Amino acid sequence: MGKDAPPRWDRRMQQRLARGEAAALGELYDRFAALVHSQAHRVLDDDAAADQVTREVFGYVWENPDAYDPRQGSMRFWVARLTHDQAVHRLREQERTAAAECGGGTEDLEQKVRRASVAARADYIVTSMPAPLRAALELAYFQRRDYRQTAADLGVTEDEARRRLRLGLQLLATANTRALDGSSPPGPGSRR
Repeated sequence: MGKDAPPRWDRRMQQRLARGEAAALGELYDRFAALVHSQAHRVLDDDAAADQVTREVFGYVWENPDAYDPRQGSMRFWVARLTHDQAVHRLREQERTAAAECGGGTEDLEQKVRRASVAARADYIVTSMPAPLRAALELAYFQRRDYRQTAADLGVTEDEARRRLRLGLQLLATANTRALDGSSPPGPGSRR
């Protein structure tokens, strides 16, 4: 299997969706609905809007399974990117409407969209990172453990605990740059 080949599950899922297998959509939904809803909620801070984005994303996937390009990443990444794009699109629409009603500026809107994008990306990174890295970060930042305590709690060496923390933080640092780079594939709500 080549380096750029998508995982077998992703290829099969795309083929099943392209054939119109309703069971495939159900399986995809079971696997990614929590991710989609939590990411949309993180951007929109509204359960009803997150529910709507979830429906729109899975509707788009059902209607456009060939839009998934395995060379761009996993199906999980594609679904997360569609979610992000749709949630940001919806947030912009909501903020434009609110700004028009009360005369607000677009600068506040773009700042809010950027903050929401970075927060959603960071949330996605944390939920997607390997369990050992996530466990180290949770101990260090939520339970206020230093690297020595983290090492003891995880049963690893201090060097390993530092390595996991450093790598986890490096991954999180990409949330700010990648969420703002402006490159996104077309998806629900895009105007391409």
